[in-house]
Amino acid sequence: MRFCMVLILMLVLLGGCRKSEENSSAAAPGPESLEPVKGDTLLMGSIGDASNLLPVLASDASSSDINGLVYNGLVRYDKELKFEGELAESWEISEDNLTFTFHLRKGVKWHDGAPFTSADVLFTYELLIDPKTPTAYAERYLQVASAEAPDPYTFVVRYEKPLASALISWGFAVHPRHLLEGVEITQSPLSRSPVGTGPYRFAQWLPGEKVVLESNPDYFEGEPNLRRIVYRIIPDESTMFLELKAGGLDYMGLSPLQFDRMSDSESFRKKFNKYRYPAFAYTYLGYNLRNPLFEDRRVRQALGHAIDKQELIEGVLLGLGQEATGPYKPGTWSHNPDVKRYAFDPVKAKALLAEAGWVDTDDDGLLDKDGRPFAFTIVTNQGNDQRIKTGEIIQIRLKDIGIEVKLRVIEWASFLKEFINPGNFEATILGWTVPIDPDGYNVWHSSKTGPGELNFVGFANAEVDELLEKGRRSLDLEQRRAYYYRFQEILAEEQPYNFLYVPETLPVVSSRFRGIEVAPAGIMHNLIDWYVPLGLQKYAR
Repeated sequence: MRFCMVLILMLVLLGGCRKSEENSSAAAPGPESLEPVKGDTLLMGSIGDASNLLPVLASDASSSDINGLVYNGLVRYDKELKFEGELAESWEISEDNLTFTFHLRKGVKWHDGAPFTSADVLFTYELLIDPKTPTAYAERYLQVASAEAPDPYTFVVRYEKPLASALISWGFAVHPRHLLEGVEITQSPLSRSPVGTGPYRFAQWLPGEKVVLESNPDYFEGEPNLRRIVYRIIPDESTMFLELKAGGLDYMGLSPLQFDRMSDSESFRKKFNKYRYPAFAYTYLGYNLRNPLFEDRRVRQALGHAIDKQELIEGVLLGLGQEATGPYKPGTWSHNPDVKRYAFDPVKAKALLAEAGWVDTDDDGLLDKDGRPFAFTIVTNQGNDQRIKTGEIIQIRLKDIGIEVKLRVIEWASFLKEFINPGNFEATILGWTVPIDPDGYNVWHSSKTGPGELNFVGFANAEVDELLEKGRRSLDLEQRRAYYYRFQEILAEEQPYNFLYVPETLPVVSSRFRGIEVAPAGIMHNLIDWYVPLGLQKYAR
């Protein structure tokens, strides 16, 4: 979930990126790099394959990363996390905040040469709200009272009630009407061969191997400098790192071990530049609340006390992260720093479990209740060593209090299709990307618990539903803050997830690439401006 699915609010800058000090010399551009030139290929490592290259149907990070280069929305966040136009040149918002009028760029073309117009925007809106479209993103568009395209370059949308995230919701990828109208969306070939308006055109997808994108010479912001982007699917971090060092990759996200210890050499520093900054993400242990094991919140609270978060931060992240206490990034305006915390306390954990009826009645070392031992399986995805190591440590800590845990690691596509989307799991270790706007309706509202929807743990709380509904309607920052602070207090008490940690993002890029600009938005915000000096280019067009 990349998003771009978030909205109007007064942004607090979320802490800028910083380049690893040990590589400061490697990043200094030489005299040959002062004038950007075109050419070369960026080989990027991806743990998971894409699942669907139609944004309306995709909800995984791998697909979203690719779609972000193929498609555009009407608006977006700039490098400082402020609003700017993308396919929209400008817009006006009525005084009552109910009507948005977008003025679209002229001369924009789809990758097949067809002209982009407001009819495409209207079609995308209708596609999102169509009950036949199996999308996780309909909710905010169902709040729209009316939408119209009065001329080819104007799009007008009206709401009955204010929606705080209304503006940035139109950052959703616009889909091509001329290729999708009248087509069953789940059967469209664009799922495997997309056509957008973005800086890169789709070229090839070899499932399980790579996705290839080519620069768009007709892109409205100018053709990108890098001729080709190749996402190489390598479902193992160790193998990916070996490929990086061997020259088979130019970019990947490092694990803490790779960042802190395995890349600490003069030869590596000459070849690569490393960066680190707090991720817009958190990792959690989530429980299937439909499972009787986890119905009692005392059980979930006990598990919170049985897990040593600091041990995870030191042992898994090597200190390159911080404790998570809820669904918002620490330091942002919506994050409540004073919610209930669960200190590592096995004695208290066992006491809470005993209150819930879980005791070791037969002295076999395992807690049991009504003749059933406390045992369950945690599922997580293949290729993410942090999640796997987190699961292994949690497995040990829960065994210490009499709970038997199995850890099952599953290939990403199967993990989503067979376990997460249908709710076929007991517990899972996963992570969410944190949106800039705190509207958590899609993940936490009780109406979003169906198959394929984002509240797949089945959390339902009437007060949370009310708070989320009020939070998304209020345009007053302090009032919104109050709603979301209370929302986090309830999550901290109920523990549908054990919020574990906020990792640091640790990207590494080959030192032959120039034009990389660190900013609060990360380092990928100006990818179209990256370039390689002619003397350093490796790949011919």
